Amino acid sequence: MSISGIAGIGASGFTPYVAPQVGTTDTTSLSTGTSDVTGTGKAFGSMVLDGLDKLERVQDTSDQLAVKAATGDLNAIHDYTIAATEANVTTQLTVAVRNKAVDAFNEIMRMQV
Repeated sequence: MSISGIAGIGASGFTPYVAPQVGTTDTTSLSTGTSDVTGTGKAFGSMVLDGLDKLERVQDTSDQLAVKAATGDLNAIHDYTIAATEANVTTQLTVAVRNKAVDAFNEIMRMQV
């Protein structure tokens, strides 16, 4: 008796986090405010916008599958369950990042110059 793996699950959509090297500082990016720690060429602002676009796409997919499930056009209900869970987790992550950004902004504003 053998158990086969679950098909369709992979990390192809994820990019690994690359920690910054100790002792290396890119002074050109410090002056512009567009530090690029991962080396991918993306600034923080564009990463945030990409994340919000992904959130919108995931929620749209979940909404479309919910309508199909309600009308009876969806053959596999697990597709909707997975999409709804993904939308929920993505929303929670976005809210957590936003909260951390607001906390960081408030901490900076409390600093004495």
